[in-house]
Amino acid sequence: MSPERGMVGEAATVDAAPLPIDRGAAALWQSLRKLHTRASLLMVTAHPDDEDGGMLTYESRGEGARVTLLTLNRGESGANVMSPDLFDALGLVRTEELLVADRYYDVDQFWTSVINDGFSKTREESMNHWSHDRVLADAVRVVRMTRPLVVTSVFIGGPSDGHGNHQVAGEMAQEVFRYAGDPKMFPDQIRAGLHPWSPLKDYAEVPRARVTEKGVYDYATHHWAPLRVYDYIHDQWRPWPIDANVIVPTGKQEPLLGISYAQLSREGLGFQRSQNGGSSIPASGEMFSKYHRFASVHAAEDKEGSFFDGIDTSLMGIASLVKTNDAAFLRQQLVKINELVEQAMREFDPRHPEKTAPLLASGLKATVALIAEVRASNLSDDEKYDVNHELRVKEMQFEKGLAQSFELSILPTIAPDHRADQSIAGPSGTPESFVMAIPGQQFAVNVHIDNPSSVPVTLAKVELSTREDEHWSVTPSDTGSSTLSDNKPINQRFQVSAPQNASFTRPYFSRKDVEQPYYDINDQRFMSQPFAPYPLAAWATFRYHNVIFHVGSVVQSVKRITGQGTVMEPLVTGPAISVSVNSSKGVLPLTARSFPLEANIHSNVKGPAKGTVRLELPAGWISSPAVAEFSTNKDGDDRLVLFNVTPSHIREEPYDVTVVADYNRRRYREGYRTVGYPGLRPYNLYRPSTYRITGVDVKCAPGLNVGYIMGSGDTVPQALENLGVNVTFLTAPDLASGNLSRYDVILLGVRTYAVRDDLKANNSRLLDYVKNGGVVVVQYNTPEFDKNYGPYPYTMTSDPEEVTDEASKVDILAPDNPVFQWPNKIGAKDFEGWVAERGSKFLSQWDLHYQPLLETHDPGQNPQRGGLLYARYGKGIYIYNAYAFYRQLPEGVPGAFRIFANLVSLPKNPQINSSMGSTNTDEAHRLVYLPPHLHPTAEGLR
Repeated sequence: MSPERGMVGEAATVDAAPLPIDRGAAALWQSLRKLHTRASLLMVTAHPDDEDGGMLTYESRGEGARVTLLTLNRGESGANVMSPDLFDALGLVRTEELLVADRYYDVDQFWTSVINDGFSKTREESMNHWSHDRVLADAVRVVRMTRPLVVTSVFIGGPSDGHGNHQVAGEMAQEVFRYAGDPKMFPDQIRAGLHPWSPLKDYAEVPRARVTEKGVYDYATHHWAPLRVYDYIHDQWRPWPIDANVIVPTGKQEPLLGISYAQLSREGLGFQRSQNGGSSIPASGEMFSKYHRFASVHAAEDKEGSFFDGIDTSLMGIASLVKTNDAAFLRQQLVKINELVEQAMREFDPRHPEKTAPLLASGLKATVALIAEVRASNLSDDEKYDVNHELRVKEMQFEKGLAQSFELSILPTIAPDHRADQSIAGPSGTPESFVMAIPGQQFAVNVHIDNPSSVPVTLAKVELSTREDEHWSVTPSDTGSSTLSDNKPINQRFQVSAPQNASFTRPYFSRKDVEQPYYDINDQRFMSQPFAPYPLAAWATFRYHNVIFHVGSVVQSVKRITGQGTVMEPLVTGPAISVSVNSSKGVLPLTARSFPLEANIHSNVKGPAKGTVRLELPAGWISSPAVAEFSTNKDGDDRLVLFNVTPSHIREEPYDVTVVADYNRRRYREGYRTVGYPGLRPYNLYRPSTYRITGVDVKCAPGLNVGYIMGSGDTVPQALENLGVNVTFLTAPDLASGNLSRYDVILLGVRTYAVRDDLKANNSRLLDYVKNGGVVVVQYNTPEFDKNYGPYPYTMTSDPEEVTDEASKVDILAPDNPVFQWPNKIGAKDFEGWVAERGSKFLSQWDLHYQPLLETHDPGQNPQRGGLLYARYGKGIYIYNAYAFYRQLPEGVPGAFRIFANLVSLPKNPQINSSMGSTNTDEAHRLVYLPPHLHPTAEGLR
């Protein structure tokens, strides 16, 4: 049996326990609502945190609709205030964050294969990166899989949406309505077993963009667009404004949940923390989401009560899927099933949810029988497919509701080698376990099953399921059926042996580098899913009133964390030995005679492990040692092995150095790192243990003492090791009372002013440090920095400019400035080969004490000079930098290293030292520099 038993909603639950709102009577009542309707809705968004969670929660939990969220990309190029994870690692973090939010919205989650490869300002830019048909094919595939009656989007596909990813999402929501039902579109999907599907209505949220007589404000380009909307379904322009046809009351209070749908959704959204640290929950009160209808197959009123007006969303409406045959038998059986559901709703007693069990069992039995009758009928293949898709949804909903009526629970966990006391019930008695299984490992699993109700239920069997393409050995210690009731649990123990070819728990998608704007799908079986299934799941088969139903849950590992207590996470599989290097890319100065390389060996072996590690080097290069031994004592141990590499030659070209470990007659040449942060379910990102080092003509002042104020997390300090620069991380006491003068230069990491209150409190000490001769370089910061923390006034604005084209032309405005002169002569070539973007959060205004050093801009954007500003203050230098060095240095971009080497070398720059005596120390603020052609007008700022 596969851990994932079906396409829609039939997978084993991943989390160890349901949310409080999905327990007891509240959970059952929501299931009854879902059983009473065939309403279904899909929302299309660009990336995590775009979704209208209030509307999704209202429709799913309040109206009982089956709701699906299609998110085009995983937000790989966003910022991160929670951890140093960027690019693909950030994509995994944001995926996990959205999956947590989805639990609150109560939606099924799907994805396309495209990547958030930067802040694309226009629809055209995003489409050029992704290609129209790639995105549309993926979106159509999800519509054909989930078969929604209604398609919605937060976006309309135009400048009012903001950046290009948003606009593409709006366009796709309309185009899937138009094309998913056409069998000539993407026929490979039809050949693979999907059937065409035509949604009945299409909506988009009414834009909230700023509108004046100038037009609609596009915050991505900071320009005004014409007041019109393109209708992609009918290929025509529509006049502005677009009115609301449906108003969704998201602020409505749900008595059984004790919270409004908007508040509940914001609880979920609050787990999407990487972009802004987490959202707040609104106070109770009226809240609405307004939607405009772009198309409807049926005649529809201008003002509708819901998305489903004019659609028969009753169970009997399933019969409307039959167009060419007599559906009388189908409607008759659906009427009977509906009567059972309505009776269960009438007799629902929150104090005794088990009273609905007989009715739910009868409804499940009737649904299973009807599925078989449809298969044997003379309906066409398409009709059978359509009808049974919806009946299968009802079958799963009946199974879920029946389990909820008894409040049945199943908790499979890794068990200790010895048999635990079977009288121990629940996770409080669950011991800690390993977190990763390795190929060939033998271990035990305990499945804890409980029925707290007084109504007996037969536990027919318990199984552990694994991937169908792998041969895991699973042996239960007990067999036979049991009767469960009155809160007397049963523990079923299994002995498990992982096969030698066990696949690792890793993304089923990857790309060759950060410039590829889409993922390669490494396993087509899991395409569109958030992740591949976890390796082990437990399924309990129950029998009640001669009806069989199932409850499944993923096997959990157990650990105890101070401050969090017992933490359960899905068991994952991985290698016995993980081999990694600190960074995948770097640079090597042409003058270097050797360089260190640190290999990290991580053991998942359950006990001692010994092996060897060596380097695969370019021809003629040597390492010392040539081969090293490593030894670990237990599971989870790390060992660092330091090599000194001596190149036989260094040219301005890339070289690959690969770390290879040998253990137990197997060779390991890749490793993983766990992404995420405390409180978020972790996931492992794999990469080859290869270090690509590029020869670069780069010099750096020797003997630098560098202080680093870490913000939300970046890897710039590690990258500086390429230049022979080691940094000291400054703590809160250092900023409050430490001797800052001991540092030649102090670097501020990304988003420091957003996350370091100690920096804001002691900012004056930083300015005194500059005044007395120090150098401060402020890297990328968000609008929290817009409070004149520098020595002279400046303005960023709440909607600062960004230059997203990483190949945009850069003009050096002050070529004689020390930043461009020593120790590396900087020119246009140093801005070649950049990745992701040029920079973000450019200043828009600045005092004349600041000297703008560079100018760049995207097509159609006003020239941007506020990205690198240089100011002499007292005896020192203060620099604001919006250029994305924190993205370039980890990617080994040569020119970025050369420029950054000059920045950190400024304290020893002979040009500065020779002119120090003539420094203007006047601290009086001059007239603010505000050239009108370099930034948006006041009217254009949000």
